[in-house]
Amino acid sequence: MGEVKADSRRDEKIKAADKVEIVILVDNYIDLLLPDQLPFAIRPPLSTGADIPKGTFLAEHGLSLFINIYADKNYRILFDTGYTEVCIKNNMQRLKVKEEDLDAIVISHFHMDHTGGLKEVLKGCKDKIPIFVHPDAFIYPRYMQLPDKRKLIFPKTLVKEELIEMGVDVVETKEPTLICNGFALITGEIERSCPFEKGMPNLVLERDGRIEKDLILDDQALVVLIKEKGLVVISGCAHSGIINTISYAKKITGIDSIYAVLGGFHLSGHIFEPAIEPTLSELKKMDIEVLVPMHCTGWKAIKRMSELFSSFILSSVGTKIVL
Repeated sequence: MGEVKADSRRDEKIKAADKVEIVILVDNYIDLLLPDQLPFAIRPPLSTGADIPKGTFLAEHGLSLFINIYADKNYRILFDTGYTEVCIKNNMQRLKVKEEDLDAIVISHFHMDHTGGLKEVLKGCKDKIPIFVHPDAFIYPRYMQLPDKRKLIFPKTLVKEELIEMGVDVVETKEPTLICNGFALITGEIERSCPFEKGMPNLVLERDGRIEKDLILDDQALVVLIKEKGLVVISGCAHSGIINTISYAKKITGIDSIYAVLGGFHLSGHIFEPAIEPTLSELKKMDIEVLVPMHCTGWKAIKRMSELFSSFILSSVGTKIVL
């Protein structure tokens, strides 16, 4: 395994890895009968022995990905930690992903469905494991405003002081940040220019005693470059917009070729559904080899992608994506 350090120097360029494997630890969907989609998607076997097991994987409204980068060394990253401790613990055990093998944890944004299992994971991690997070992820309280004027408060799942007490090396990343000896890039805060990607309109936060609109500026993605193939863009919820996320990945790497896009695209629900067709139109222009929408992408958008893209892969807990 390789030591993971942060390097935010703008003059450094992302390095090309030999291969990347992404294991879906937590997602909204599980189907034990899905066939492999070779060479890219390997599904978990129904059984590895003579008997069908009594237990199985769990699915929930959340996301967690185990990312294995093959380069000068083997770098192992946990991207987000799902909604509940029960789900991620169960699935990590069944997939034989060990906390002590992790080199780093990257948090896409503060929401509970991406951070709820963090403390459970940290119990088995190495001392001083780095956690990369945008500084705004620690802002609290944050609310969702409902049409009936009620405010739903988000749970406080990320507390910097608690993480430090647990022996974590908290690395706050607002700018693009290279990790894994330059073989992976955290986008930091994503520029937003796409006209149809407008974010969540009903969120607010309290900052320095004042109420303001919550733009979820802590939303960030992870980018890996694969030799002779192109960029792999991995989003959490893409609150910045998946097109904005891809565009920013191109900008900060200086590379236009997009090989794979995975993660949540946040196209679920009546607020976001008008953006489905414009999003698909933009994705069509990119000649993406592997497209794996997950989590908050939503059924309508996923169904349309399955119809339009030969590169589409249905996400399911336990699947290994090989790139």
